[in-house]
Amino acid sequence: MPLPPRDPTPLSAIVITHDEADRLGDCLASLAFCDEIVVVDSGSGDATRELAASMGARVLVRPFDGFRRQKQFAVAQATHDWVLCVDADERVDAALRQAILAERASGFARAAGYRFARRSWYLGRWLRHGNAYPDRKLRLFDRRRGGWRGEREVHESASVDGPVATLRGQLLHLPFRSFEHQLAKGRRYAQMMAEHAHARGRRASWRQLVLAPAWRFWRGYLLRGGFLDGRAGLVYAYVTAFTARQKAIRLWTLQLESSASRPAAEQAGR
Repeated sequence: MPLPPRDPTPLSAIVITHDEADRLGDCLASLAFCDEIVVVDSGSGDATRELAASMGARVLVRPFDGFRRQKQFAVAQATHDWVLCVDADERVDAALRQAILAERASGFARAAGYRFARRSWYLGRWLRHGNAYPDRKLRLFDRRRGGWRGEREVHESASVDGPVATLRGQLLHLPFRSFEHQLAKGRRYAQMMAEHAHARGRRASWRQLVLAPAWRFWRGYLLRGGFLDGRAGLVYAYVTAFTARQKAIRLWTLQLESSASRPAAEQAGR
């Protein structure tokens, strides 16, 4: 007598939010195939929490102390061990949904975690080249064998102990509400990354100020084919290189401010 088919492995979706009422609806709708959706909000001033609850998500509130810590907290709150982590500005496309469902039906037997491509919408078009694509992310994993590890609280990444497989399909990424939003987001991230590096004793160099941003631009725009995305590819390559320079400049100024404060402190102690 054949054995009855086993139930699919349960899956929790994880989303962290702050003032995402304008973008969250499409994100949560794309996660409807999951068994539960956990939203961890960091004190939104808009209708983010109400929207999430109305769409069936379990909503928790936690003060923000870093992207990595917030995501790892959210993973720990999930009911199920297999988790799919998605940002509020991302959506799971149909091909990726089907690929996840196929792996789920087999108990996620192939790997401890799965990565997939992310495609970003920028200045009216999908970027398909350069540093922006395929931009593969490990976002589906067994929390018993992985999680949001390390020290970086911005541009954080998940890792697992065990094999990682790649799925077809992609996350659709709408990272910026406007060009001004991109510039403000870049400044914020550059500040956070510089403060993180400074706290760990790292120092900026002239290479980081001059050569690293130039290399980032030419690597993405020329070597990785960013020019094939037209004007949007050119602007994206330039602005992301500028963000790298902002990080180096901010780290340098933190060093100078720290050095300038030492003589004053020493003089006050005499």
